[in-house]
Amino acid sequence: MATRFRPASLMRLLLLGAALLGTSVRGADFYELLGVGREAGAREIRQAFKKLALTMHPDKNPGDAAAHDKFLAVNRAYEVLKDEDLRKKYDKYGEKGLDEQQGGRYESWNYYRYDFGIYDDDLEIITLDSADFEAAVNSGEIWFVNFYSPRCSHCHQLAPTWRELAKEMDGALRIGAVNCGDNHRLCRSKGINSYPSLYVFRAGHKPEKFHGERNTDNLVTFGMQFIKNGVTQLWQGNAFKEIESAFASGLGWLVTFCADVGDCLELRTRQKLASMLDGLVKVGWMDCGAEPQLCHTFQVTDGATALFPPGSSLDREGGVLWLSTLDAREIYALVLRHLPELRRLSADDFDAELARHRWLLSFTFGTPGPDEYKKLRAFLRDDHIQVGRVDCLADALLCRSLHIHKACVAVFKGLGVHDFEIHHGKDAVYNLVAFARDSVAAHVTTLWPDNFPSDAEEPWLVDFFAPWCPPCRALLPELRKASVRLAGRVKFGTLDCTVHRGLCSTYNVDSYPTTVVLNGSSLHEYEGRHSADGILEFVQDLVDPSVVVLDPAGFAEKVKGMVRGELWAVDFYAPWCGPCRALMPEWRRVARMLSGQVAVGSVDCQRFRSFCQSQDVRAYPEIRLYSGGGGGGETAYRYTTYNGWHRDAHSLRMWALSALPKASSDLTPSSFRSLVLEGGEPWVLDFYAPWCGPCKHFAPEFEVLARVLKGEVRAGKIDCQAHYQTCQEAGIASYPTVRFYPYRDAGKLEWMPKRRRRSP
Repeated sequence: MATRFRPASLMRLLLLGAALLGTSVRGADFYELLGVGREAGAREIRQAFKKLALTMHPDKNPGDAAAHDKFLAVNRAYEVLKDEDLRKKYDKYGEKGLDEQQGGRYESWNYYRYDFGIYDDDLEIITLDSADFEAAVNSGEIWFVNFYSPRCSHCHQLAPTWRELAKEMDGALRIGAVNCGDNHRLCRSKGINSYPSLYVFRAGHKPEKFHGERNTDNLVTFGMQFIKNGVTQLWQGNAFKEIESAFASGLGWLVTFCADVGDCLELRTRQKLASMLDGLVKVGWMDCGAEPQLCHTFQVTDGATALFPPGSSLDREGGVLWLSTLDAREIYALVLRHLPELRRLSADDFDAELARHRWLLSFTFGTPGPDEYKKLRAFLRDDHIQVGRVDCLADALLCRSLHIHKACVAVFKGLGVHDFEIHHGKDAVYNLVAFARDSVAAHVTTLWPDNFPSDAEEPWLVDFFAPWCPPCRALLPELRKASVRLAGRVKFGTLDCTVHRGLCSTYNVDSYPTTVVLNGSSLHEYEGRHSADGILEFVQDLVDPSVVVLDPAGFAEKVKGMVRGELWAVDFYAPWCGPCRALMPEWRRVARMLSGQVAVGSVDCQRFRSFCQSQDVRAYPEIRLYSGGGGGGETAYRYTTYNGWHRDAHSLRMWALSALPKASSDLTPSSFRSLVLEGGEPWVLDFYAPWCGPCKHFAPEFEVLARVLKGEVRAGKIDCQAHYQTCQEAGIASYPTVRFYPYRDAGKLEWMPKRRRRSP
């Protein structure tokens, strides 16, 4: 019988088959090459790539002349899809929006077999990345995180121990891992400079680093010290007072009775349960050998463990839950199951409650939702956020009015029914806690056709997204941060294009996320990084543009008519060109960075095609740096074209600064002595070596400093390769070194990283 394939499955087989048979896969869909869906997360992408690497790597196919090219295509797909910004560019523009060199190098087969993705297959260990790290460690749970590098032998030696720790502490601590090879910015921001680095994170506390021999017992002991010792010993003098006090607060008790016969929970298990159930039930123990009469009051003669819900009584059948297991995880699950369900809101009280309180609501369809959600009440109690649920089968009209058609979690901000935001990230408790706290403080609203700001007088930033899209989910927390910083100036909203396809089509949205600023009849699309800073820069640039928009007349006046010493950086682009659009946010950024030093402009070559042709512009984007030569006419200016690989703001800035006229003086040993040591003017000096890479990167920055200080402090440079003796006598031990020499009789001041002062 013939096998039938769905079109998507057939396409995937054809593409993978093409790779295996040696057919060129250039231009093939990156998701199809890796065999993953467009909703795939970072871990799924790594796992898929590793499977392909182990079979397709040239080291495993020495007889295949095309193996290198085939694996290069798969490697390129992985390198792009693992990076949020590159993935967004690829989803929007395809390969046209990417640099050619991305994915051009790969590792040996042994690396992918033994070093790649150490913890990707471990369910107890949560792999964190830059998208969810902050939400995790600030959720209120305790996290023990392993920052590692795939190339680190000690990291691989630790891996079995880290897995044992995760099993031992499961539930009491969250055990995480961060791959610093893939998340180098995150690791740098946390001060990680060696591997493995093991830290405990608690919300509101400074991270605590583990020092010592990395064995399971030591790691468990270290982790346990951060668990609040919420275990209470109950005895005749306090038992009934403690129990009644907890009942009055709505909390039950988990009590283990220890006797000569039978089993009670050991100390570490009690401590773990106290942490796992913190805020839900109290954990205590009784010594029945020392307090036989008290235990007899609870009808206990042998070792046992029981859950006493609030208001429970031994006289009422089923009022007390007697437990037959000593396993902490099993007890935790039984206790959660026995706790009351979240309060259910109905259509009758929905409006009134949402006008008075802030709510985190779980929208379900018949079932009450995961037991883990019951923990949300404890985590959000101090934030004054109520936690409840809505049954969309029982209140279908209510859910339809909110455009909720599937199970989800949403935050209502206490301002009425229509001011809410739906959660689209992981449904883990720590993610929901972070979402709730961020959302009530932010100013992001869920949009639908009735409240869409198409005719609003005030500016709106609208994010068109799809919940299955990982770059979309990564952008949402950044939108919340930006909404706080731009409060009162710009309103923020999100529109789910899987629910409101027609409205998204109206705005020609064909890729996700698409983020725009609507201001009356004008629409401006955001092309920048997935960060609050990037959004803030974009909005500020709309208010005060940093790039001068040049038409032929403006080009003639400003660029051709510039005087000697002036510089103009000009981007010749076409709006339909993917790389041009990818360059736009970087071009705006470099314009701000060069403000006051180099003028920055752009020319739309679709609109002014003849003009661009007259300027010999043959490809887009074409980036040129024009310098004024004086004399007037066509010879008054000249230009150089940017040919660098990287089109990021920092690379472009360094290129432009290198063309500025030199403002510093080159000093020799004699001029150093006569002008600096014996002269009567203040000097700032750059001691450098021509072979020194950091010196070359710093050189344009020093010229900026020289221009800023011109007229007040003179700037000079000394080549320490040519004038080694002079630099040695000055005590120069590394390059570059910057020193400030005040007036001859005012002493000497050295600029050091920690601002230490010493005489040269």
